[in-house]
Amino acid sequence: MQHIGRHFCAARSTSRYARFLNKSKSPVQYLPGIQRLTRQFATDTVPRVPHLVAQDLIDSQHLHHVRDVHNHLKHEGILKISLNFPDDNSRYLASLIVSLSKNHGHGLPITHSASRGWFWDVRPSETTFQTENHQARSETMQEFPWHTDCSYEHAPPRFFALQVLQPDRYGGGTLSVMKIDRLSQFLSPAAKAALHEPEYQITIPPEFIKNPDQRHIVGSLFALDTQDRGHSLMMRYRDEIVTPLSARAAAALKELRAALQDLEALAQSTLHLTPADLPARSIILLDNYRWLHARNSIKDPARHLRRVRWNAIPFANSVVS
Repeated sequence: MQHIGRHFCAARSTSRYARFLNKSKSPVQYLPGIQRLTRQFATDTVPRVPHLVAQDLIDSQHLHHVRDVHNHLKHEGILKISLNFPDDNSRYLASLIVSLSKNHGHGLPITHSASRGWFWDVRPSETTFQTENHQARSETMQEFPWHTDCSYEHAPPRFFALQVLQPDRYGGGTLSVMKIDRLSQFLSPAAKAALHEPEYQITIPPEFIKNPDQRHIVGSLFALDTQDRGHSLMMRYRDEIVTPLSARAAAALKELRAALQDLEALAQSTLHLTPADLPARSIILLDNYRWLHARNSIKDPARHLRRVRWNAIPFANSVVS
């Protein structure tokens, strides 16, 4: 098994983080607004990404392969899969999720909106939108700051996957991922306690409204995973749709925003996966409760990813309003 993140792969032994700290490279190219780091951190503080290879479509039904995928999502919460066969219709991914449901109890994929099914095409478009009259952020070429998917849902999906059909040929569209438990170490106890309280209104983006009578939910941004023996930290977040409903909630949100810009926090919790790391026929799978993700601006209008979200689980302390 190969790893990307701390090391690209066996054939490229240069430390990823050492590359970031090279004088000719700066994190600013990955996360806009972040300045050059002023001190180094050990490379072993950077999370790693497990890497599996699917040789054939039937691997999506092989018990050992499906078990490996499940275990990586359970333990690391992140996984890259490389397909050694063409699959522009995402048959492998659809079959894999059905196998995860059948053999490991994963919930089946959720629909993206009132008009979309399991899969959503992440590609820029100025005229054709997948939800009538509403352009999703993923359908633009703009950067997309730190967030978790479906933070506006009462039951957000625990997992999501992105299959790369056409990477950005001009170096844009870098996917950045941040480990939430490491980020939380840079928050005060008071802020963490406040983020656990149901004192935030989360607005549903118009392109993802499923019920016209439901425009937002109220809940917490942090919760503990009661299904995990260690009660690991879970998070939901998308800054522009979150409104604090109390003074302590506002103070905690301000501290969280500052942590998301903190250079030390970013250094110890973040990976930047470029188009070279995620070429065509790559799939990146993430635990949506344990990892934040972001994207810098897209440079290639032909960039095309396909997304699926599954295993929706009620997030603690959320009510529909």
